[in-house]
Amino acid sequence: MDFDDEQIKRYARHILLQEVGGEGQAKLLSAKVLVVGAGGLGSPLLLYLAAAGVGTLGIADDDVVDLSNLQRQIVHDVSRIGQPKVDSAQTALKAINPEVRVIAHKERINATNAMRLVSAYDIVADGSDNFSTRFILNDACYFAKKTLVAAAILRFDAQISTFKAHERHADGTHGPCYRCFLPGPPPGPVPSCAEAGVLGALCGMTGSLQATEVIKEILVIGQSLSGSLIVYDGLSAMFRKLRLKPDPACPLCGETPTITTVTAHAT
Repeated sequence: MDFDDEQIKRYARHILLQEVGGEGQAKLLSAKVLVVGAGGLGSPLLLYLAAAGVGTLGIADDDVVDLSNLQRQIVHDVSRIGQPKVDSAQTALKAINPEVRVIAHKERINATNAMRLVSAYDIVADGSDNFSTRFILNDACYFAKKTLVAAAILRFDAQISTFKAHERHADGTHGPCYRCFLPGPPPGPVPSCAEAGVLGALCGMTGSLQATEVIKEILVIGQSLSGSLIVYDGLSAMFRKLRLKPDPACPLCGETPTITTVTAHAT
């Protein structure tokens, strides 16, 4: 595609990268990414994707901006307290990059709307804060054949991985899905960030990593996180990269799947 003078200036640092260049920047401008959650992870993720020139950004969230959010949710500010988060985020993204198309989905991801939302985008980034949404998104992305870049945070800990079990390798094998990593919610109550707390700066770091992996998947560069899980312990400043394998017994992508449609009961 031909860039105008403003685009050349805006994206100059990308275009200079051999792995991106003009062709890669054109891919970003044509890409459509759905970000689920405009909170601690979604905030830096959305800001960097907009700044990078991802052409269409969908935001799915049904919450409103609260003062307690501003410790970490940097896409919002004091003037927009009480507004729907999707509207607040849209305002911030347009201020950074007016040419990005932002689609606000003022709804919570559930078994009824997941396929409709996921199918409209190229890649899905999960910044949600509960296991029900994570499993529903994983299943919807698998059935819709969409790559899922998922991250999670709590207190001083973070994790991130990419799931695309729908892609078959040349030898017929495939990578793991989220259910291969975690077959079901952990037993017992799992505290939320509102209950256990979270370091605000950790959200920025993890959301930025998530944006990096989304951009890599759009451009098909570097090494995908599919088949790997990055775990970060903020207190010890230690990263670990763990290997994830597809589970032959996985109820979604295994040899004898029992989950054949997106359902809230599959968690």
